[in-house]
Amino acid sequence: MNKFTPPSLDPPKHEMAYFPQMTTSLPSESGDFRRVLWTGLYSQLVLMTVPVDGEIGDEKHTVDQILTFTSGQGKATIAGIDQDVKAGDLIIVPAGTQHQFINTGPTPLILYTVYSPAEHKPTSVHKDKAQGDREEEEDIDVPPEWSQRSKAENEKLGLVDPEGH
Repeated sequence: MNKFTPPSLDPPKHEMAYFPQMTTSLPSESGDFRRVLWTGLYSQLVLMTVPVDGEIGDEKHTVDQILTFTSGQGKATIAGIDQDVKAGDLIIVPAGTQHQFINTGPTPLILYTVYSPAEHKPTSVHKDKAQGDREEEEDIDVPPEWSQRSKAENEKLGLVDPEGH
């Protein structure tokens, strides 16, 4: 049974997105290297599984990233500083900061990450790192234009109410 609702390419509706057991059993049910679960106007939720001896890749984003580890163990290298990570840990990587995550344990390193704003196409599911890298290089895995707009632009378009009504 697939517990993952297919994400939409459209801007989010004004309704709750619910992911039960997100810090326990749900992440281990994917197995994909990267699976986008939800994309909002200002953030994106992505589930990742780093295989044994695998890595996310040495990278630097133009977006903020918050990673919560749910299973396994690994090594985070952020701006040249190493930190061991395990289930229950959270790491924040500010935009423009070099980072790498390596699985150092005997089981997959599983995490969910929040990008702000979105970093990937809302429907992206990458079976492995090679597919993710290829789709990024070929400009297939790109965030939607609507997820990159400013708050003022979204208010002007009526996607958010500046008065909070």
